[in-house]
Amino acid sequence: MRATLPKPHLQFFPSPLPLSFNKPSLAFPETRRKSPSTTFTPKGTSSPSFGRVPLRVSASSQAASATETAKSTAVPSEMKAWIYGEYGGVDVLKFDEKVAVPEVKEDQVLIKVVAAALNPVDAKRRQGKFKATDSPLPTVPGYDVAGVVVKVGSQVKELKEGDEVYGNINEKALEGPKQFGSLAEYTAVEEKLLALKPKNLDFSQAAGLPLAIETAYEALERTGFSAGKSILVLNGAGGVGSLVIQLAKQVFGASKVAATSSTGKLELLKSLGADLAIDYTKENFEDFPEKFDVVIDAVGQCDKAVKAVKEGGSVAALTGAVTPPGFRFVVTSNGEVLKKLNPYLESGKVKPVVDPKGPFPFAQVAEAFAYIETNRATGKVVIHPIP
Repeated sequence: MRATLPKPHLQFFPSPLPLSFNKPSLAFPETRRKSPSTTFTPKGTSSPSFGRVPLRVSASSQAASATETAKSTAVPSEMKAWIYGEYGGVDVLKFDEKVAVPEVKEDQVLIKVVAAALNPVDAKRRQGKFKATDSPLPTVPGYDVAGVVVKVGSQVKELKEGDEVYGNINEKALEGPKQFGSLAEYTAVEEKLLALKPKNLDFSQAAGLPLAIETAYEALERTGFSAGKSILVLNGAGGVGSLVIQLAKQVFGASKVAATSSTGKLELLKSLGADLAIDYTKENFEDFPEKFDVVIDAVGQCDKAVKAVKEGGSVAALTGAVTPPGFRFVVTSNGEVLKKLNPYLESGKVKPVVDPKGPFPFAQVAEAFAYIETNRATGKVVIHPIP
């Protein structure tokens, strides 16, 4: 199913939108609280028991200052979460109402998840494409999170209960990612991976940013991008590509930004700041006489991307096979990057792009996974609200 793209300005969501994804884990280290106003039983789902372990959870009450979160209640011992106990297709995802809320380590905070977002890495992980370095099954999926701090570890220095935060919960995307992700009512995250949520963004918008904006920023840094340089972004309407366009223009000072997309998304590219919007269904960018200082390949066409770069330029391939001189990197999550970019988000110079098909409610996490795996999403696929 291809989502119908509204006019570009509708992609920027100045008003609150819901989103959130969660996954279970063997020790169920992370979990989220039920929202008193939300009760649901997804159709066709069951509640498998994945090694439930009694957890010693201190019932600390806290004021949830967020407008989208329920009023303060004690942290429960169990939460609702999406989990999978084996690798495979979307059908391995199960909904469980009795997942133990994760314990909080000294350097972590416990977050009541308000919204989450899906990334291609979530699907690849569930399919077992990097199981050699994955955490043990069962897994609660989800990297991106936005929510409210409800408990802090003894070594946490800056964050406090009631803070509205966002972040990518896994420092390394492929190396031992957390068994308990953000598709749950609660998740435990190291303080260093988080930042305060931009004041002008709602939780849905914020949840879709962390992994994508950190990847976009690191790609620009690793390619040596700087003011006055030109850049070509393949898949400029995607989660990472839409942010590369904006960061290149607004943060790094690009002299020219070109980007590719299908016909219906060309206006979106222009609204994001692209000087040249290329319809890949009608034009071969690799045959253009004009070449670019940097090419960011977010679609898996590195063999073509290297033909579009200037002599001595850089090509970063985010997916697919790598053709020299292109290179691959895997993002390292860092809350300091989010803090650095928050002023650009709060000023509106950089805007989140949320797919118009969503946000998907928590009951439809499986449908959201199926959608992101069509590779047709615009911007980020968000889950909200989370009960």
